This record gives sequence, structure tokens and C-alpha cells, in this order.
Amino acid sequence: MDTAKIKDELIEMIETAKDSASLETVRVSALGKKGRITDLMKSLGGMSHEERIAAGQEFNKLKQEIADLIDRQARQLKKQELDERIANETLDITLSPRPRPKGAVHPISQTMEELMVIFASMGFTLTEGPDIEDDWHNFTALNFPPGHPAREMQDTFFLPDDKDAKEGMQKKLLRTHTSSVQIRHMMANKPPHRIICMGRTYRSDYDMTHTPMFHQCEGLVIDKNINMGHLKGCLQDFLKAYFELDDVPMRFRPSFFPFTEPSAEVDIGCTRAQGEFKIGEGDDWMEILGCGMVHPNVLKNCGIDPDEYQGFAFGMGIERLTMLKYGIPDLRTFFESDPRWLAHYGFDPLQRPNAAHK
Repeated sequence: MDTAKIKDELIEMIETAKDSASLETVRVSALGKKGRITDLMKSLGGMSHEERIAAGQEFNKLKQEIADLIDRQARQLKKQELDERIANETLDITLSPRPRPKGAVHPISQTMEELMVIFASMGFTLTEGPDIEDDWHNFTALNFPPGHPAREMQDTFFLPDDKDAKEGMQKKLLRTHTSSVQIRHMMANKPPHRIICMGRTYRSDYDMTHTPMFHQCEGLVIDKNINMGHLKGCLQDFLKAYFELDDVPMRFRPSFFPFTEPSAEVDIGCTRAQGEFKIGEGDDWMEILGCGMVHPNVLKNCGIDPDEYQGFAFGMGIERLTMLKYGIPDLRTFFESDPRWLAHYGFDPLQRPNAAHK
């Protein structure tokens, strides 16, 4: 058989193939089950031993050469087809794209940004601290006496002790409030202080109004000649700005916190008439936060002279503020990661808070 003629014919067919489909047709006609080279291989059975050896070598060489040539041509055609697609395919950006799900800012994140903007306009500085605390910063420095109920296991998530830590700081826990951040700031900086701290806190509780993890915002002002009047004025300005009202009725009820003296719970005026809840009007009251004058023992523990400096502190649950402002009924839904809930209560990323309302 004239293998040279067959080779020339196949090479011409390969080189004249204009696209991948045409080249595939050539491959099948040459190397397929009924291809020309396959037929040559089948003819070996009718040859003598000597002829079979010589012809087999020649046929295998032809098969390999044609297969290599087809592979090279295939790569070249693919590159050519890709270049043509890049040159010819265009995207009409004037057409409206298919609507896609849009992300939203979580209400907690939105509220925290609102708080930062409001308090920053009042001269406060944001400070942070660790979620994993020690007993001294979380309790002892804040004037919690030994045996206080908040130290017990049913309220606090205790962690294994750190035996390499300093004495009094070996017992580790998840912080139960952000007040420990205030302690760290006062110990690391000289007065005066005007700070807020926000972040996650942890307590062993779970129901419609409590979760094991929640967020707090606390404020601290330490200076000379600070009094309860300054505290009241600060909270009034904050509540009016946050709830975007010209006036928010507010009352102080005596209370007890180990780290403040005197201490108070703050209520704001509201109404629940006809099943509708509104803040700023009516003859009912809603607890909103706790506050008080910083206890002298806390100042001493932080190296501040209580005869020279005094100040106030306040703390509030961020989830509670969010629920009141945006009408969210169940605290647990904040942490259930339901995209439908976030689509309903979430905020546009471009809808940033501002301090326009004073």
C-alpha cells in the first residue's frame, strides 16, 4: 500500500480543516474504528511474518505522525476560535441586568454605627477590649464583692484557668459586660476620660428577651467636678438624637450596681394605647438603660484619686435599642441567620447614619 500517498492526503485534510468540528471529522476518518489508518492496521493479519514486521513499523509511525499533527492543529484552532470570540463577542451594557439578591446591613451593625456617630459628635472616643477576660478586670476591679451572684456559674461562662497569668488574673471567662474595657482604659491612660465601648458580651441565659451572646454599649466620663447633672444632660441628648425626637421624657429610678454609687435605672416615656407602642408620648414608662456615678473603689483600683476625680458611667443593650427603634419583636431572630429576616429588617449599605438631629 502507498502509505506516503495516504499520509499526504491526510495532511492536506488536516491543514485545510477550518474549525474544531471539521478537524474532528478528519480525525475520525483517519484514526476512528473505520478510519484509513485503522484499515491499514487491520491488513497486517494477511501478511507474512517478515512483511508484518516492516509494515507494522511503517503503519505505527504514520499513525503517530498523523495523531501529533491533529493535536497541534486542534490547539491552533482552539486559540483561533478563542481570539475570534474575544474580537466578536460584546456586552451591551445599556441593557438592564437580571435582578440579583442584594446584601443588607444587619440592624445591630446599623445601630452600632448610629451610636458611634452620635457619641462622637458629643466628644466621646471609641475604645475596645478582649472578649476573653480575667476575673480581676471583669469583677474585682469593678467592686464586685466575693460571692456576688454574677460570679456564679449560672450567669457566667467560665474558662479553664491560666496558671501562667498574674495572681488574681488566672481565672478566665467570657466577659459579662463591656465595663472591663473601661477598667483597661483607665489603667492604661491618665484622666480625664470620655469614652464609649461596644462589643459582644456573654451570659448564660436564653429566652425571648435574652441570648447567651449579646451586644452592649457603655460610656464613661471621668474628670474634675463631674456630677449627676452632666450625666442626665448627656443621656437626654443621646436619647433625642437616637430616637430622632425633639423631646424624650426621662426619669431616674434609684437602683444598685457594684461599680456606681449612686446608681439609677433610666426610663423613657412611652404609650401602649390601642395596642400601638410609641416613644416620647403617653403616660407609661419603658426601662432603657442603667447608669450612675463611678464608685470611688473603682477609681482607686484603676490608680485614680477619687478625691480629685469623679465621673459617671452608663450602659445599655444594643439589641434592646434596636428592637425599640425598629420594631423588632424577638431578640432571638437577630442571630438566626435567616436571609428573609435580614431582607426585611436590614439596611441599604449606602444608608449611612448621620448626626443631623441634635
